[in-house]
Amino acid sequence: MESELKDLNSKPPNCNGNANSVCDDRPLLKPEPPASSDSIAEMEKKFAAYVRRDVYGTMGRGELPAKEKLLLGFALVTLLPIRVVLAVTILLFYYLICRVCTLFSAPTGEEEQEDYAHMSGLRRTVIVSCGRALSRVMLFIFGFYWIPESNSASQEDRSQPEELGRPSVIISNHVSYLDILYHMSSSFPSFVAKRSVAKLPLIGLISKCLGCVYVQRESKSSDFKGVSAVVTDRIQEAHQNESAPLMMLFPEGTTTNGEFLLPFKTGGFLAKAPVLPVILRYHYQRFSPAWDSISGVSSLIVIKFPVFR
Repeated sequence: MESELKDLNSKPPNCNGNANSVCDDRPLLKPEPPASSDSIAEMEKKFAAYVRRDVYGTMGRGELPAKEKLLLGFALVTLLPIRVVLAVTILLFYYLICRVCTLFSAPTGEEEQEDYAHMSGLRRTVIVSCGRALSRVMLFIFGFYWIPESNSASQEDRSQPEELGRPSVIISNHVSYLDILYHMSSSFPSFVAKRSVAKLPLIGLISKCLGCVYVQRESKSSDFKGVSAVVTDRIQEAHQNESAPLMMLFPEGTTTNGEFLLPFKTGGFLAKAPVLPVILRYHYQRFSPAWDSISGVSSLIVIKFPVFR
Protein backbone atom coordinates (compact mmCIF):
# COMPACT_ATOMS: atom_id res chain seq x y z
CA MET A 1 0.00 0.00 0.00
CA GLU A 2 2.76 2.44 0.90
CA SER A 3 4.55 1.76 -2.39
CA GLU A 4 1.34 2.46 -4.33
CA LEU A 5 0.91 5.80 -2.51
CA LYS A 6 4.48 6.75 -3.34
CA ASP A 7 3.85 5.96 -6.99
CA LEU A 8 0.72 8.14 -7.00
CA ASN A 9 2.52 11.07 -5.38
CA SER A 10 5.39 10.83 -7.84
CA LYS A 11 3.10 11.22 -10.87
CA PRO A 12 2.61 14.74 -12.24
CA PRO A 13 -0.86 16.26 -11.83
CA ASN A 14 -3.43 15.62 -14.54
CA CYS A 15 -4.84 18.46 -16.65
CA ASN A 16 -8.57 18.71 -17.43
CA GLY A 17 -9.20 15.34 -15.80
CA ASN A 18 -7.37 13.53 -18.59
CA ALA A 19 -5.14 10.80 -17.25
CA ASN A 20 -2.97 10.81 -20.35
CA SER A 21 -2.20 14.54 -20.27
CA VAL A 22 0.40 16.20 -18.12
CA CYS A 23 0.31 19.80 -16.90
CA ASP A 24 3.16 22.04 -17.95
CA ASP A 25 3.76 24.71 -15.33
CA ARG A 26 6.46 26.45 -17.34
CA PRO A 27 5.68 30.13 -18.15
CA LEU A 28 4.58 30.85 -21.70
CA LEU A 29 6.83 33.91 -21.97
CA LYS A 30 10.31 34.19 -20.65
CA PRO A 31 10.74 37.14 -18.29
CA GLU A 32 12.68 39.97 -19.84
CA PRO A 33 16.00 40.71 -18.24
CA PRO A 34 16.13 44.00 -16.34
CA ALA A 35 17.28 46.95 -18.41
CA SER A 36 20.91 47.75 -17.94
CA SER A 37 22.11 51.15 -16.88
CA ASP A 38 23.69 51.61 -20.31
CA SER A 39 20.37 51.07 -22.15
CA ILE A 40 18.55 53.46 -19.79
CA ALA A 41 21.22 56.09 -20.37
CA GLU A 42 20.88 55.62 -24.14
CA MET A 43 17.09 56.08 -23.96
CA GLU A 44 17.44 59.20 -21.84
CA LYS A 45 19.91 60.59 -24.34
CA LYS A 46 17.70 59.64 -27.31
CA PHE A 47 14.55 61.25 -25.90
CA ALA A 48 16.20 64.10 -24.00
CA ALA A 49 14.64 66.67 -26.34
CA TYR A 50 11.13 65.66 -25.22
CA VAL A 51 11.55 65.36 -21.43
CA ARG A 52 9.65 67.84 -19.28
CA ARG A 53 11.47 69.25 -16.28
CA ASP A 54 8.84 71.15 -14.33
CA VAL A 55 6.88 70.55 -11.13
CA TYR A 56 4.00 68.98 -13.05
CA GLY A 57 6.05 65.93 -13.99
CA THR A 58 7.04 64.27 -17.24
CA MET A 59 3.47 63.86 -18.50
CA GLY A 60 2.04 66.84 -16.65
CA ARG A 61 0.60 64.55 -13.97
CA GLY A 62 3.19 64.78 -11.24
CA GLU A 63 2.27 64.88 -7.56
CA LEU A 64 1.88 68.48 -6.43
CA PRO A 65 2.25 69.91 -2.92
CA ALA A 66 -0.95 70.86 -1.12
CA LYS A 67 -0.24 74.57 -1.60
CA GLU A 68 0.10 74.16 -5.36
CA LYS A 69 -3.17 72.21 -5.49
CA LEU A 70 -4.99 74.97 -3.62
CA LEU A 71 -3.61 77.64 -5.95
CA LEU A 72 -4.51 75.57 -8.99
CA GLY A 73 -8.05 75.00 -7.73
CA PHE A 74 -8.47 78.71 -6.99
CA ALA A 75 -7.21 79.63 -10.46
CA LEU A 76 -9.57 77.15 -12.12
CA VAL A 77 -12.61 78.99 -10.77
CA THR A 78 -11.27 82.54 -11.12
CA LEU A 79 -8.51 83.12 -13.68
CA LEU A 80 -9.50 80.43 -16.17
CA PRO A 81 -13.07 81.66 -16.91
CA ILE A 82 -11.90 85.27 -17.20
CA ARG A 83 -9.07 84.48 -19.57
CA VAL A 84 -11.14 82.11 -21.67
CA VAL A 85 -13.81 84.79 -22.12
CA LEU A 86 -11.21 87.41 -23.04
CA ALA A 87 -9.43 85.08 -25.48
CA VAL A 88 -12.67 84.07 -27.21
CA THR A 89 -13.74 87.72 -27.41
CA ILE A 90 -10.49 88.69 -29.12
CA LEU A 91 -10.80 85.74 -31.50
CA LEU A 92 -14.35 86.73 -32.45
CA PHE A 93 -13.35 90.36 -32.84
CA TYR A 94 -10.48 89.54 -35.19
CA TYR A 95 -12.67 87.12 -37.14
CA LEU A 96 -15.15 89.95 -37.75
CA ILE A 97 -12.31 92.18 -38.92
CA CYS A 98 -11.17 89.51 -41.38
CA ARG A 99 -14.74 88.90 -42.52
CA VAL A 100 -15.38 92.58 -43.22
CA CYS A 101 -12.04 93.07 -44.99
CA THR A 102 -12.60 90.07 -47.26
CA LEU A 103 -16.16 90.94 -48.28
CA PHE A 104 -16.61 91.02 -52.05
CA SER A 105 -13.03 89.71 -52.49
CA ALA A 106 -12.23 86.42 -54.17
CA PRO A 107 -9.41 84.36 -52.64
CA THR A 108 -6.31 83.77 -54.70
CA GLY A 109 -4.63 80.45 -55.32
CA GLU A 110 -5.78 77.09 -56.57
CA GLU A 111 -8.51 74.98 -55.01
CA GLU A 112 -7.68 73.83 -51.46
CA GLN A 113 -4.84 76.39 -51.39
CA GLU A 114 -6.96 79.54 -51.37
CA ASP A 115 -5.85 82.53 -49.35
CA TYR A 116 -6.43 86.24 -48.81
CA ALA A 117 -2.78 87.02 -48.11
CA HIS A 118 -2.22 88.53 -51.56
CA MET A 119 -4.68 91.35 -51.08
CA SER A 120 -3.34 94.86 -51.32
CA GLY A 121 -4.30 98.28 -50.13
CA LEU A 122 -5.98 99.39 -46.95
CA ARG A 123 -7.81 96.14 -46.27
CA ARG A 124 -4.59 94.13 -46.20
CA THR A 125 -2.99 96.72 -43.94
CA VAL A 126 -5.91 96.46 -41.51
CA ILE A 127 -5.74 92.64 -41.45
CA VAL A 128 -2.00 92.59 -40.78
CA SER A 129 -1.92 95.44 -38.25
CA CYS A 130 -4.90 94.17 -36.26
CA GLY A 131 -3.60 90.61 -36.41
CA ARG A 132 -0.22 91.58 -34.99
CA ALA A 133 -1.71 93.78 -32.27
CA LEU A 134 -4.39 91.31 -31.17
CA SER A 135 -1.91 88.42 -31.13
CA ARG A 136 0.23 90.39 -28.71
CA VAL A 137 -2.86 91.13 -26.60
CA MET A 138 -3.66 87.42 -26.57
CA LEU A 139 -0.16 86.64 -25.29
CA PHE A 140 -0.62 89.29 -22.61
CA ILE A 141 -3.85 87.60 -21.51
CA PHE A 142 -1.98 84.30 -21.24
CA GLY A 143 0.51 85.92 -18.88
CA PHE A 144 3.34 86.90 -21.22
CA TYR A 145 3.48 90.51 -20.13
CA TRP A 146 6.98 91.22 -21.37
CA ILE A 147 8.75 89.43 -24.24
CA PRO A 148 12.41 90.45 -24.55
CA GLU A 149 13.98 90.13 -27.99
CA SER A 150 17.67 90.13 -28.81
CA ASN A 151 19.68 90.08 -32.02
CA SER A 152 22.83 88.03 -31.63
CA ALA A 153 24.04 88.54 -35.21
CA SER A 154 27.63 89.64 -35.49
CA GLN A 155 28.70 92.82 -37.25
CA GLU A 156 29.93 90.73 -40.18
CA ASP A 157 26.52 89.09 -40.54
CA ARG A 158 24.74 92.44 -40.43
CA SER A 159 26.89 93.85 -43.23
CA GLN A 160 25.86 91.28 -45.83
CA PRO A 161 25.54 92.49 -49.43
CA GLU A 162 22.26 94.22 -50.18
CA GLU A 163 21.80 92.16 -53.34
CA LEU A 164 20.86 89.19 -51.16
CA GLY A 165 17.57 90.95 -50.48
CA ARG A 166 15.33 90.59 -47.48
CA PRO A 167 14.79 87.18 -45.85
CA SER A 168 11.81 85.47 -47.41
CA VAL A 169 11.37 82.61 -44.94
CA ILE A 170 11.57 82.42 -41.16
CA ILE A 171 12.86 79.19 -39.63
CA SER A 172 12.28 78.65 -35.94
CA ASN A 173 12.34 75.97 -33.30
CA HIS A 174 8.92 74.70 -32.26
CA VAL A 175 8.13 74.49 -28.54
CA SER A 176 4.46 75.32 -28.02
CA TYR A 177 1.31 76.38 -29.84
CA LEU A 178 2.09 79.82 -28.40
CA ASP A 179 4.90 80.04 -30.97
CA ILE A 180 2.26 80.81 -33.59
CA LEU A 181 0.89 83.74 -31.58
CA TYR A 182 4.36 85.16 -31.10
CA HIS A 183 5.26 84.95 -34.79
CA MET A 184 1.90 86.47 -35.71
CA SER A 185 2.60 89.41 -33.40
CA SER A 186 6.15 89.77 -34.71
CA SER A 187 5.96 89.37 -38.49
CA PHE A 188 2.52 87.92 -39.37
CA PRO A 189 3.91 85.21 -41.69
CA SER A 190 2.24 82.34 -43.53
CA PHE A 191 2.37 78.90 -41.92
CA VAL A 192 2.08 75.33 -43.15
CA ALA A 193 -1.07 73.84 -41.62
CA LYS A 194 -3.27 70.79 -41.90
CA ARG A 195 -5.94 71.04 -44.56
CA SER A 196 -8.65 70.58 -41.95
CA VAL A 197 -7.66 73.92 -40.37
CA ALA A 198 -9.15 75.76 -43.36
CA LYS A 199 -12.58 74.32 -42.49
CA LEU A 200 -12.56 75.22 -38.80
CA PRO A 201 -15.03 77.87 -37.62
CA LEU A 202 -13.38 81.28 -37.10
CA ILE A 203 -9.85 79.85 -37.40
CA GLY A 204 -10.37 78.84 -41.03
CA LEU A 205 -10.85 82.38 -42.32
CA ILE A 206 -8.00 83.71 -40.17
CA SER A 207 -5.66 81.04 -41.55
CA LYS A 208 -6.58 82.08 -45.09
CA CYS A 209 -5.84 85.71 -44.22
CA LEU A 210 -2.46 84.54 -42.97
CA GLY A 211 -1.92 82.80 -46.29
CA CYS A 212 -1.39 79.33 -44.83
CA VAL A 213 -0.27 76.51 -47.10
CA TYR A 214 -2.45 73.48 -46.43
CA VAL A 215 -1.24 69.90 -46.43
CA GLN A 216 -3.04 66.60 -45.97
CA ARG A 217 -0.69 64.68 -43.71
CA GLU A 218 -2.37 61.32 -44.33
CA SER A 219 -2.14 61.63 -48.10
CA LYS A 220 0.37 60.08 -50.46
CA SER A 221 3.83 61.41 -51.13
CA SER A 222 2.70 63.08 -54.37
CA ASP A 223 0.66 65.55 -52.32
CA PHE A 224 3.68 66.38 -50.21
CA LYS A 225 5.68 67.05 -53.36
CA GLY A 226 2.95 69.44 -54.50
CA VAL A 227 2.95 71.25 -51.16
CA SER A 228 6.74 71.48 -51.25
CA ALA A 229 6.50 73.15 -54.66
CA VAL A 230 3.89 75.60 -53.33
CA VAL A 231 6.10 76.47 -50.35
CA THR A 232 9.12 76.98 -52.60
CA ASP A 233 7.11 79.25 -54.92
CA ARG A 234 5.83 81.27 -51.97
CA ILE A 235 9.36 81.70 -50.61
CA GLN A 236 10.64 82.87 -53.98
CA GLU A 237 7.68 85.23 -54.30
CA ALA A 238 8.39 86.75 -50.88
CA HIS A 239 12.03 87.19 -51.89
CA GLN A 240 11.11 89.07 -55.06
CA ASN A 241 8.05 90.97 -53.83
CA GLU A 242 8.27 92.88 -50.56
CA SER A 243 4.48 93.08 -50.27
CA ALA A 244 4.15 89.27 -50.29
CA PRO A 245 3.91 87.57 -46.87
CA LEU A 246 6.92 85.77 -45.42
CA MET A 247 6.81 82.01 -45.01
CA MET A 248 7.17 80.54 -41.52
CA LEU A 249 8.60 77.02 -41.23
CA PHE A 250 9.50 74.78 -38.30
CA PRO A 251 12.33 72.75 -39.90
CA GLU A 252 12.52 70.27 -37.01
CA GLY A 253 9.06 69.01 -37.95
CA THR A 254 7.92 68.51 -34.33
CA THR A 255 7.86 70.14 -30.90
CA THR A 256 10.61 69.77 -28.30
CA ASN A 257 11.18 70.97 -24.75
CA GLY A 258 13.08 73.98 -26.08
CA GLU A 259 16.48 72.85 -24.83
CA PHE A 260 17.58 70.98 -27.96
CA LEU A 261 17.62 71.41 -31.73
CA LEU A 262 16.72 68.41 -33.88
CA PRO A 263 18.05 67.82 -37.42
CA PHE A 264 16.45 70.17 -39.94
CA LYS A 265 14.31 69.14 -42.88
CA THR A 266 15.34 70.72 -46.17
CA GLY A 267 12.00 72.21 -47.29
CA GLY A 268 12.83 75.74 -46.18
CA PHE A 269 16.10 75.83 -48.11
CA LEU A 270 15.05 74.48 -51.52
CA ALA A 271 14.24 77.97 -52.81
CA LYS A 272 17.86 79.06 -52.15
CA ALA A 273 16.60 82.34 -50.72
CA PRO A 274 17.84 84.16 -47.59
CA VAL A 275 16.37 82.85 -44.34
CA LEU A 276 15.79 84.50 -40.98
CA PRO A 277 16.59 82.10 -38.09
CA VAL A 278 14.65 82.63 -34.86
CA ILE A 279 15.15 80.78 -31.57
CA LEU A 280 12.35 80.85 -29.00
CA ARG A 281 13.14 80.28 -25.34
CA TYR A 282 10.52 80.13 -22.59
CA HIS A 283 11.83 81.02 -19.14
CA TYR A 284 9.74 79.32 -16.48
CA GLN A 285 9.90 78.29 -12.84
CA ARG A 286 7.01 75.86 -12.39
CA PHE A 287 5.30 75.04 -15.66
CA SER A 288 7.01 74.54 -19.00
CA PRO A 289 4.81 75.65 -21.92
CA ALA A 290 6.44 73.01 -24.12
CA TRP A 291 3.79 70.90 -25.81
CA ASP A 292 5.79 67.68 -26.06
CA SER A 293 4.51 65.09 -23.58
CA ILE A 294 1.44 66.71 -22.06
CA SER A 295 -2.16 66.66 -23.21
CA GLY A 296 -3.52 69.68 -25.01
CA VAL A 297 -6.26 70.24 -22.42
CA SER A 298 -3.80 70.25 -19.52
CA SER A 299 -1.51 72.61 -21.39
CA LEU A 300 -4.35 75.01 -22.22
CA ILE A 301 -5.53 75.08 -18.60
CA VAL A 302 -2.25 75.42 -16.74
CA ILE A 303 -0.53 77.78 -19.17
CA LYS A 304 -3.14 80.46 -18.51
CA PHE A 305 -1.92 80.96 -14.96
CA PRO A 306 1.25 83.09 -14.84
CA VAL A 307 1.51 82.40 -11.11
CA PHE A 308 2.43 78.82 -11.97
CA ARG A 309 5.29 79.71 -14.30
